[in-house]
Amino acid sequence: MWWVIRITATVSVVIYILRLTGALPWISRSLEPVMSFIGLPGEASLAYVSGYFVNVYSAIAASASLNLSARSVTILAVLVLCSHNMIVETAVQKKTGSSAVWIVLERTFGGLLLAFVLNRILPYEAQGTIGQVEAEQITLASSIGPWALSLLKLCLKMSVLILLLSVIQQILNEFGIMKVLTDVIRWPLKLFGLPSDTSFLWIVANTLGLAYGAAVMFQEKEKGRISDRDIQLLNTHICISHSNIEDLVLFVSVGGIWWVILLSRWALSLLLVWMQRLVFHIRDRFTKFAG
Repeated sequence: MWWVIRITATVSVVIYILRLTGALPWISRSLEPVMSFIGLPGEASLAYVSGYFVNVYSAIAASASLNLSARSVTILAVLVLCSHNMIVETAVQKKTGSSAVWIVLERTFGGLLLAFVLNRILPYEAQGTIGQVEAEQITLASSIGPWALSLLKLCLKMSVLILLLSVIQQILNEFGIMKVLTDVIRWPLKLFGLPSDTSFLWIVANTLGLAYGAAVMFQEKEKGRISDRDIQLLNTHICISHSNIEDLVLFVSVGGIWWVILLSRWALSLLLVWMQRLVFHIRDRFTKFAG
């Protein structure tokens, strides 16, 4: 918990300084050509950058005043959900043993690829603009007090959730519920190319998010319950597809098409995991041949 809190607090301070100095809007404006390439207005770059470095809430807040169409909200949602809270979540995943560079590349370019594809296949007729929504304002607070209070609440929330997850995990293992859970979702996991021992971690990542899932994954790794290879496969999947309840609902509430947002990320994560398995297979064959 202390490790996650330190990372979160550090990133929050850096983002606060970027907003204070006006650097964050400048970064957003420089990304306007990229936004137009994937069918989004230049103003959407602020939502993307905010989500990339902070979280989904900041992206929602930044996009709330843009009056985007349902089509544009869907593309922006996929882009943000693939690559939000990048610094914190990458740091947590790296602690489980995955390459930080690979995680950043996969999430960043995976999101851009999906946005590009959706811009080509989603019909322009399905527009229907959305109205203004109530959202957390991304503008700088008049004092440091509200920001500090927000950071404190976030750290407390993360601490409580990580502690509860650890307790739930022990209960599931102690009473054999984990085995039942594994049997229930074994076949969907096989389709995704994931081993059965990742079932609980997959559920945590999909319900509570990547940071919490990776935190529990690190605990499982320390106890020897999951192999490095299985961790790599799971990380490849949840890099693209995680937090499919709260974050998905947030974007649906402002006009996103839920099944497109969900299924497109599932499809890409499925493809990436099977590609990773192919790499493992080729590597094993080469090692066996060389030996």
